Amino acid sequence: MAAKHNDIVVFGATSFVGQILCRYLLEQFGADGKPSWAMAGRSMDKLEQVRSSLGRKASRLPLLVADASDEDSLRQLSAEARVIVSTVGPYALYGEPLVKVCAETGTDYCDLTGEVQWIRRMIRSYEPRAKKSGARIVHCCGFDSIPSDLGVYFLQQACRERHGKPCTTVKMRVKSAKGGFSGGTVASLMNVLKEASSDPKLRKELANPYSLCPKTHAPGVRQAQVTLPEYDADFESWVAPFVMAGINTRIVHRSNALAKHAYGRKFRYDEAVLTGHGLKGRLAAAGLSAGIAGLMAAGSLAPLRAVLGKLVLPEPGEGPSEQQQAQGSYDLRFFGRTADGQTLRARVTGDRDPGYGSTAKMLGQAAACLALDLSTQDTPGGFWTPATIFGERLIDRLVQHAGISFELLDS
Repeated sequence: MAAKHNDIVVFGATSFVGQILCRYLLEQFGADGKPSWAMAGRSMDKLEQVRSSLGRKASRLPLLVADASDEDSLRQLSAEARVIVSTVGPYALYGEPLVKVCAETGTDYCDLTGEVQWIRRMIRSYEPRAKKSGARIVHCCGFDSIPSDLGVYFLQQACRERHGKPCTTVKMRVKSAKGGFSGGTVASLMNVLKEASSDPKLRKELANPYSLCPKTHAPGVRQAQVTLPEYDADFESWVAPFVMAGINTRIVHRSNALAKHAYGRKFRYDEAVLTGHGLKGRLAAAGLSAGIAGLMAAGSLAPLRAVLGKLVLPEPGEGPSEQQQAQGSYDLRFFGRTADGQTLRARVTGDRDPGYGSTAKMLGQAAACLALDLSTQDTPGGFWTPATIFGERLIDRLVQHAGISFELLDS
C-alpha cells in the first residue's frame, strides 16, 4: 500500500462538531506534529473559512475536497489518510459510501453515529471486506457509546482483579448531564423513527438488544429495559428511561460477544436516568418518561416530525457556544453484581457537554489511538467496538487528554 500523507483526516470538518474536533486536534497535536492530520469536506471555500477561524497556527493544515456521495473522491481521500474520522450525518443518509470505500481500501475509520439500524447494515454488508483489507472500522466513538462501553469495561476489569470474576449484571445510571442534544443527533434520531414507522421488520430489529452481535452469538438471557418510571433499590432512587440506551446497550452486548463472552453468557445490562428518591423523584421520573414517550410518538408521525424539526428541535449545524460547551458536564454511575452477590460501583465523568465538547475530545482521541497505538499485526481488520479495540489504551488517553475520569467508588 502506498504511503499515506496524513495519519488522520477529519471528514466533515466544516460541520458543527467537525469544527470543534479540529480545534481540539490543533490544541492537542498542532498543525505539523504527530499524528499529522488534515481537514476534508465538499467545499474548499468553507474549509478555508474554518482553517482561518482556527488562527495562524492552523495555516499549514492540508485541506482536501471530497463529497459523501462521490465514491471516486472518497477513494482519493482514503489514499491520503491512515484514519478517516467522519462527522457527516445522519449516517444512514450519507455515511455508507465512505464506510464502503474504507473497508475496500484498508483505511481505518471511526465516527460518532448512534444509528443502530445503519450500523447493523454496515456490518452485514462490509465486514468481510474490512477483514480482508485490514481496515479497522469503529462506530460510536462519541458520547454514544464510549462512556457506556468503556465504563462497563473498566468496571469488569476491576471486578476481575478484586473478585476473580466478572459482573453478570451491570446497570448504568445517569446521575447528571448538563448540555443539550446536537442537531446532528436529533436529525439521526428523527431519521430512525421515520424508517421504523413504515418498516415492521426494522421495529422488531430495534427492539432486539442483541441486534449488533455476530450471527453466531446466542442470546443467553432476557434483558431488562427501563421504559417506565420504576424504583431502583441498588441506587435508592427512582429512574426513568435514558434516550441513548437503545444504542449504548447494543454496543456493550456486541463488546461482550466479540470478546468471547468476557462478561458471561448470561450478562445483563441496562441504562436509565436517576431522578431522586421520594415523591419528588417519582414525579420527576414520570415526567421524564412521558416526555420521551411523547417525543418518540411524535417523531413516528410525519406531520408531527416536521413540526418538531422546524419549531422545537435544533437543526443540524446548530449548537452551543464555546462557553456553554465548557460549562457542560456529565456524571454516569455503574453498579455491578457477580453471580454470587459481590458488588462493585464505578463512576465516569466528563468536563464538557456530552454532545459537543466531550464528544469531540473522545472522537479525536479514538482517531489518534487508531493512528498511533494499534499495530495492524496485533489488531486485524473488521468492525470493532471501542472497548474491544481500544480498551485501556483509550481510557488512558481520555484521562490524560480529554477531561474524562474513570474511578471506583466504595460499594
